[in-house]
Amino acid sequence: SSVEMARLFADDGWNDLTIAFPANLREIPEMDELAGRIRLGLLADNPVTVRALSEGLRHPVELWIKIDVGSRRCGIEAGDQAGLRAVSEAVRESPNLRLAGVLTHDSRTYGVRGEEAVGRLFREGRDALLSAKAFLASEGWKDLLASFGDTPSMSLLEDWSGLDEVRPGNFAYYDLQQYVAGSCSPGDIAAAVACPVVGVYPRRGEAVVYGGAVHLSKQSQAMPDGGTSYGAVFEMRNGAWEGFREGAGVRGITQEHGIVRMRPEDLEALRLGDLLFLCPVHSCLAADLLRPNTVYL
Repeated sequence: SSVEMARLFADDGWNDLTIAFPANLREIPEMDELAGRIRLGLLADNPVTVRALSEGLRHPVELWIKIDVGSRRCGIEAGDQAGLRAVSEAVRESPNLRLAGVLTHDSRTYGVRGEEAVGRLFREGRDALLSAKAFLASEGWKDLLASFGDTPSMSLLEDWSGLDEVRPGNFAYYDLQQYVAGSCSPGDIAAAVACPVVGVYPRRGEAVVYGGAVHLSKQSQAMPDGGTSYGAVFEMRNGAWEGFREGAGVRGITQEHGIVRMRPEDLEALRLGDLLFLCPVHSCLAADLLRPNTVYL
């Protein structure tokens, strides 16, 4: 997802990497250094980026055309034939770029729940991506690949026909967002933030932990009950978590504070200095924020 991450993977021996984020022209020297030692894929959705890469890179790279299949983030809309033609022709004129294919990340599936809803959006997105690939084939571009990324689809579905590559995103860690989407159970989640208790307030039914926005991020999750959560509380037994603690959740955060609602009996047993293990809304963000303070179990 970044040049920095790609460099870490390359340093660890990975030699075939795609940075699945639009190429940042201010990082061309860093991308060129990577391209000199691994097979590197980069993304573009406009001819200006393609030409800048062609002029600034000394080593060959693979270029993926970023396609927007409905997320409205980055990418050429799948039906924008003029846009697809402009980018592909810019690649054709660039001797050190090879057009690898079309690529998308469909974040729409994160906003629905269940196999049926996820499957409907996935099929829409896949078909849109393949339509862009088919148009480029009609323009003379043969043997292009189609790469599709998201986590709910990869977790819940089994039919990915038509695609050459799938990128499962947060499949390895999961988090509260993925749990609400139906991608996983609490026991599948492989990341927790250990937060010391710094305040217990039985009269208002809450505790406060040293675990705020700088630890969990400020991303929130709309819950099935209509509420908003900044994290769930794991139920810990024998050094491992076994589901979420009933009636508990992070209802608000500030910079350093996490405000946790809890049942009276749980608050009564809670002591200052105890650790609550929180499930982050988005484990990617929490892991990055807490990179210097990570323990692998």
